Amino acid sequence: MRKSGLWLLSFLFCVACSEQHDHKEKAPLVEVDGNFLYREDLKNAFPTDLSPEDSSLFAERYMRNWVEDVLLYEKAQSNIPDNEKIEKLVENYRRTLIMHTYQQALIHQKLSEQIAETELTNFYNQNKELFKLEHPLIRGLFIKVPLKASGVGNVRRWYKTSTQDAVDHLEKYSLQNAVKYEYFYDKWVLVSEILDMIPLKTAQIEDYLKTKRHLELKDTAFYYFLNISDYRSAGEIEPYEFARSKVKEMLMNMKEVNFMKEVKSDLYERAVKRNQIKYN
Repeated sequence: MRKSGLWLLSFLFCVACSEQHDHKEKAPLVEVDGNFLYREDLKNAFPTDLSPEDSSLFAERYMRNWVEDVLLYEKAQSNIPDNEKIEKLVENYRRTLIMHTYQQALIHQKLSEQIAETELTNFYNQNKELFKLEHPLIRGLFIKVPLKASGVGNVRRWYKTSTQDAVDHLEKYSLQNAVKYEYFYDKWVLVSEILDMIPLKTAQIEDYLKTKRHLELKDTAFYYFLNISDYRSAGEIEPYEFARSKVKEMLMNMKEVNFMKEVKSDLYERAVKRNQIKYN
């Protein structure tokens, strides 16, 4: 019933569409007072992987919402007295949108996103106060092993050192025995990500991790081994490796602002030379 109703509704609306209206080769689906919803618009709005029944329901709701929006707009338009003010707001928004679109296209065309590593590190070193940690970071190694796993004694010995030999042993061991193995000696991760993996319950978690470098815990099913090679508290300066993406984003923003200042200044100077600017 739903599908046949939708088909009939679509058919009746299509028949009612004005033949004089230029639809630009689009297929009209619904008309309200000269406003048209096209099949192409509905098709583009469809979510993927909908069942036939859900597709029919979505189409009906979409058309109903579209009709209601058109009717509400027309009602509002006839009841808003200060249309001149709205037109001014629309024009200002249009100007802003056009300028923004042009600026982004110009920046993409003229300004390279490549920044030399030395420029990044120099900016970081000269502005370290801008890069304060909001949350503590950690580097190290983590391994989670079932209580019944063999060779746990070796794991106790290997996880406490970051030598390549010990890491190689742990990686081979983890392939057959570990439930979880995380190597992060070479990158900073949020402490919260590690805490989500271990059953550590303590009120002063930061103070605890600052003083501990080798952590062994267990519950009813697993051993948890954590070697902390480095630790940074909240409020400290972010390590460069962790801050690098933020450094690059800040530098790019600065370059874009300076670039657009130069573009505007150049346009102004040209306008002055051409006598385009008239002050009354």
